[in-house]
Amino acid sequence: MTVIEIYLETATATHDFLGHPAVAERWDAPSALARLRVGPLAAHLAGQLVQVPPVLDAPVTGERVTLAEHFARSTWTDGDLDSEVNTYIRRVSEDAAAVGHAAVTATAGEALERLRRRLPSEEPGRAVQLPFGPWSLTLADYLTTRLLELTVHGDDLAVSVDVDPPAVPAAALDSTIGVLCRLAAVRHGPTAVLRALSRAERAPRTIAAL
Repeated sequence: MTVIEIYLETATATHDFLGHPAVAERWDAPSALARLRVGPLAAHLAGQLVQVPPVLDAPVTGERVTLAEHFARSTWTDGDLDSEVNTYIRRVSEDAAAVGHAAVTATAGEALERLRRRLPSEEPGRAVQLPFGPWSLTLADYLTTRLLELTVHGDDLAVSVDVDPPAVPAAALDSTIGVLCRLAAVRHGPTAVLRALSRAERAPRTIAAL
């Protein structure tokens, strides 16, 4: 499967999951993430579909960087809930959720339909301009970042509403696990990651990548 095919399958599973009755029922309840209710978390998840069409249309103005450099430059990975970027993400998510469950799900569905028509004809190696950084990525790398968001936050939402996570393709999980392992190796060192995965008795107490 190509990254475009993996993304489209994952986006479809995510859209289906957003329509789950439990998500609607707990829209205003606290989520599994600190300082975020279920509705804003669902809206943030939907955003991983909704933001892609504008990215495809945006003019490329920034330098193109690798995926590793992208994460090295990204400030949201520092884990500080009070950082400017994380505060901004929560505020935007709250605003997006204000229209309610049905509207958020419908908007995500409309974006998905556009992406189904357009993405298969896109060149994975072409540059796309990020809306949240002054640099660009290849389309393939950008979609890889969206797969990370979809799989991680899909699980966050599932835990928040006490249901199974969306049935995303195995390739999407493989992609996310690979990215997280590389990020963890940068943060903690490759030996720490190796021990966490193979020798629990010698592993650090925590090995979180994000």
